[in-house]
Amino acid sequence: MESLMNKVDLLYPEMVGWRRYLHQHPELSFQEQETASFVAAHLREWGLEVTTGVGGNGVVGRLTGRGGDGPTIALRADMDALPIQDEKNCEFSSKVQGVMHACGHDAHTATLLGVAKLLSENREQLKGTIVFLFQHAEELTPGGAYSMIEDGALEGVDFVYGIHLWTPFPVGTAYCRPGPMMAAADEFEIVVKGKGGHGGLPHETVDSIAIASHLVVNLQTIVSRTVDPTQPCVVSVGSFHGGTSFNVIAEKASLNGTVRTFDPKLRMEVKERLESIVEQTCSMYGAEVSIDYKLGYPPVINDPGEADRFYRAAAKSGTAETSPLIMAGEDFAYYLHHRKGCFMFVGAGNPELGIVYPHHHPKFDIDESAMAAAAKLFIGMIDDCQKEWNSDKC
Repeated sequence: MESLMNKVDLLYPEMVGWRRYLHQHPELSFQEQETASFVAAHLREWGLEVTTGVGGNGVVGRLTGRGGDGPTIALRADMDALPIQDEKNCEFSSKVQGVMHACGHDAHTATLLGVAKLLSENREQLKGTIVFLFQHAEELTPGGAYSMIEDGALEGVDFVYGIHLWTPFPVGTAYCRPGPMMAAADEFEIVVKGKGGHGGLPHETVDSIAIASHLVVNLQTIVSRTVDPTQPCVVSVGSFHGGTSFNVIAEKASLNGTVRTFDPKLRMEVKERLESIVEQTCSMYGAEVSIDYKLGYPPVINDPGEADRFYRAAAKSGTAETSPLIMAGEDFAYYLHHRKGCFMFVGAGNPELGIVYPHHHPKFDIDESAMAAAAKLFIGMIDDCQKEWNSDKC
């Protein structure tokens, strides 16, 4: 299959066209009907077996090779966009007010479409079966991966691989690591209920804003004084709301935030510690409190053997690096709970082209050549897995 690498370059202009079309027509999480139809129509055109409505708006394409026995490998791309106004000045900026592909999912979809077309045209080189997972709703919990798995998307699959184009890494590089790589992403909402009153008569009130302010400070002690300093952990309060006037002590105040961890045991310990601090702090000041703690995506934990496969495959077409720990979350983690596999990053940043903005930024963009690199990495992973499978090492 190494001969297919050059064919990726020939297909690259078509991939760019798909990506730019999708970039102009983004759809939010759980609303990807048109994107799903676009994907399904192309897969059917190329002769794949296509199932739509998988777990919601998910699309699954199956392609069986003609080269003999081999593994069943799933490749995943996410399709959803974000509620952000596109501020790029380019010919393919979003046509949908307040919605844009600010994380590269348009390019992920276009890349996987390219791999599907290329393999469909070269089935004689393909051993086994490739399952193409076009997933909805990665950006919004509970996410699309879980529901697609529940709907049978991984049925019969031996291995699963995913790639994220990542602008913090320069174009021409690829990153992975064995074991934990991306954090569990949990969220919490705390509502403090005190007793409102006149700003000049604080002794007659229970000041929810003052109590919530103590919570902001006290929650930081979870990381600084409770967690082993050798274990990565983040507790962040992202929003604070309360009060309506300068001379009114607010009856209610609310905090929203996130917790990021890599270790499953630590994840639950932090949850318990946060709830304890909140309840005891509010009790001390005589306030009522409610806590809504949502367990989001679990950590992305790569299979060590599949990470080794990445190093072999990526080195053939570019630079293979070990990824740092990434505090962002990804629902690809669910796939790795069920099958061997790994999640990989392909560098997509390029300061020379002005591609320097972070993910989820209104001016976010990618170096589109990263799509070709990602397609080659997918093909390299398939090739290495096929060879190992047929030598009875898988």
